[in-house]
Amino acid sequence: MKRGQHPLMVALVAAGLMGATSLLGNDYYLRIVFMMCVYYMCAAGMNVLVGYAGQKSLGQAGLFAAGAYAVALLTSRTDMNPWLALFLAAVISGVCGVLIALPSLRVKGPYLAMVTLAFGIVVEKMVGEWTEVFGGAQGIYGIKPLTWNDQPLTSVQWVWFGIVLCGVTHLLLRNLLQGRFGRALLSLQADEIASSSVGVRVYRAKVIAFVVAAVTCGIAGALVAQQNQYINSDFITFHLSIFILLLVLFGGAGSMYGPIVGTVILTLVDALLARWPSAQHFLYGFLLLFALYVMPGGVAGLFSKWFKRDNEPVLVPSANLPVTRICPVADEDLLVVLDVSKSYGGVKPAQDVSFRLQRGHINALIGPNGAGKSTMINMLTGVVDPDKGSIRFLNQEIVGSPVHAICCLGMGRTFQNLRLFADLSVLDNVMLGRHSRMSNGFVASLLALPSALKQEAVTRERALELLNLVDMVHLQNQPAGSLPYGLQRRVELARAMATEPQLLLLDEPAAGLNPQETAELGQLLVRISKCGVTILMVEHHMDLVMSVSDHVIVLDYGIKIAEGKPADVQANTRVVEAYLGIDDEAVAA
Repeated sequence: MKRGQHPLMVALVAAGLMGATSLLGNDYYLRIVFMMCVYYMCAAGMNVLVGYAGQKSLGQAGLFAAGAYAVALLTSRTDMNPWLALFLAAVISGVCGVLIALPSLRVKGPYLAMVTLAFGIVVEKMVGEWTEVFGGAQGIYGIKPLTWNDQPLTSVQWVWFGIVLCGVTHLLLRNLLQGRFGRALLSLQADEIASSSVGVRVYRAKVIAFVVAAVTCGIAGALVAQQNQYINSDFITFHLSIFILLLVLFGGAGSMYGPIVGTVILTLVDALLARWPSAQHFLYGFLLLFALYVMPGGVAGLFSKWFKRDNEPVLVPSANLPVTRICPVADEDLLVVLDVSKSYGGVKPAQDVSFRLQRGHINALIGPNGAGKSTMINMLTGVVDPDKGSIRFLNQEIVGSPVHAICCLGMGRTFQNLRLFADLSVLDNVMLGRHSRMSNGFVASLLALPSALKQEAVTRERALELLNLVDMVHLQNQPAGSLPYGLQRRVELARAMATEPQLLLLDEPAAGLNPQETAELGQLLVRISKCGVTILMVEHHMDLVMSVSDHVIVLDYGIKIAEGKPADVQANTRVVEAYLGIDDEAVAA
């Protein structure tokens, strides 16, 4: 769908729904439609947190309460305008989202769910028992409703406002999730280490996801309080948190339309079973398990293949842009490693290792298995901190710097074991590599400002050029995880190149490749080097190392035993002994 068509379609659907609801004379039916709008607001934000960022939360009832009680206290105890109170309730909910995220994100998996569950329970107990402030079961009365022309909104106008708010929320989240931030959140769910290696600030991205979920849920709570002009602790239950999570999982987590589907179906089910609360709880538990184990893609996932375009257009890069940035030419060393050591108990993969890398060279780091090569790569990129020593890159000390910051300085890498974002397309994988080089912020992406659209277009063009460099333009729309192993290696290399590195670290790039693929890899590395990119590769394939390397460093049990040109290293007796061993008869003699 071309740009501009989707907002038009959303506007037409919203207008149709508003026209249809204006014909409803039954307040009960209008109430059901209004609650669909409320639940969609909760589900849309929860989808960002669960479906995209992959962070499980069971505390949404607490955020719902933050918005509801904020607007209740602001309007019932002050003379504040109800529209301003609604805005401030969203802000307060966002702040609560930050306060939850900061300690919660120190843990992962089920522990994260438990921390958020604890928050929801604390809020539930607080609003139920702190009667002086929140009123407990008696609640807070006299909440000012939203007004139009100084008159409270009617039931139909509440539904209209809910529909408009849902449409705007859908468009804003679509802008956010189909660009830079959406790709970053999906990368978190796939592999946080790989995500940080391409410049994504992992912790910050998770906090953003929590805040988005908190703001939408807080707005939903505020709408309920203002429409009812009353709120009490009965609204804030653990059942509400489960229901919001179920809306996303049953509808389809990670799909823009999943929350809509889940909201419509489950709100109708909720209304039909309102007379039998015990049946509601049983059904929600059953549907939650069903969605998790039988239908992981949700209802939207079942039908997505029907709407998937099998023949997506293959984009071709223009010929007027360079393949990659040409690094500056200079005589000083690009990387200086001095006396770096690392130990894990009695195992010492690095012992006072020192070396220097010059710009524009292809360098190889070799040694027998267990020599400490991958540990060295991890220390250079910030994944592992050395116990002592100095690592200077571009005349800056980088020991202790986070992974994403080192990437932003100009150091890209691949991994010994492939760390692709398997469910994302080849093109999206490479575009993720340019995350740190994109300057559009959260607000620009959310509003789809021209600057954000321009950044997206430039990133797509650069990604296509890099795919052309590795001869994979024709596979740009394929899921990266569906490709053969050798092609996945090329995708990872293109993704690393997309970070615009001055130093490219390759951890066993030829592992698993056949002789023809290895030879093609060597030619590709030479082409990359001619673009001005310095390369340091860890490799066991000696034919590749000796044919393309300008400089070789040899490690053995964490100690540097040789360094120099390939021919000199190949003739070094210590290197031969490290690889082939020492003849016992020679030792005896």
